Amino acid sequence: MSSSSAQIIEHVVLFKVKDSTDPALVNAMVDGLNALISLDSVLHIAASPVLRTPGSSSSPSTFTIILHGRYRTNDDLAAYSHHPDHVRVVKELGSPIREDIMAADWVTDRVPEGAVAPPPGSVVKVSLLKLKEGAGDEAKGEVLSAVAEGIRDGLGGIEQATWGENFSPLRSKGFSIGSLVVFKGVEEMEAAAAAAAAAAATAGPRQEEVGKHVDGMISVEYVVPHPKLASVSI
Repeated sequence: MSSSSAQIIEHVVLFKVKDSTDPALVNAMVDGLNALISLDSVLHIAASPVLRTPGSSSSPSTFTIILHGRYRTNDDLAAYSHHPDHVRVVKELGSPIREDIMAADWVTDRVPEGAVAPPPGSVVKVSLLKLKEGAGDEAKGEVLSAVAEGIRDGLGGIEQATWGENFSPLRSKGFSIGSLVVFKGVEEMEAAAAAAAAAAATAGPRQEEVGKHVDGMISVEYVVPHPKLASVSI
């Protein structure tokens, strides 16, 4: 991977689809979201069913669909959000089948140039953390440092990793820290998780102290979809 990187906005949206929704309607929403890659402001977008939700706690619901987007600036994210095509997909395809939704955004400079779009077939793990009420900036900094350490402990199988403080609190249900890790496949993800768990087991009191600041976690995994030919912008 190239060592050169630039600022990227990470945008993650989690959806819970209503029970007994026709799968064709779910597929239509997912396809509609993925087709938004055609918008000029979008560097990367991937909507996909959730593969699994390991280790989640205090989750407001069981999310079933995830959307991950990347944008160069906040203005580009806003342009995407307000674009008529996006508004139409949300209103016509998303809202009628959606039971719950939450979103988080953070800034990163850890995505190498030329690798903004994780390869189709990659496995991505997104984790969102909620801090306990009253936790200040010092506690937030300690948790962010712990997140970074956990990612470094599993570095052998990681293709990309970003983490940061959520800057869009209105739809985040109080979750204020996000991380996103890209793996080549499920086997690499599980090996990295085992390495991180082994390191955490020997981390001692500091790890426990950091854990006291955390009030809940949502963790979801998904496979980056292969683009459909009909959705490819030429």
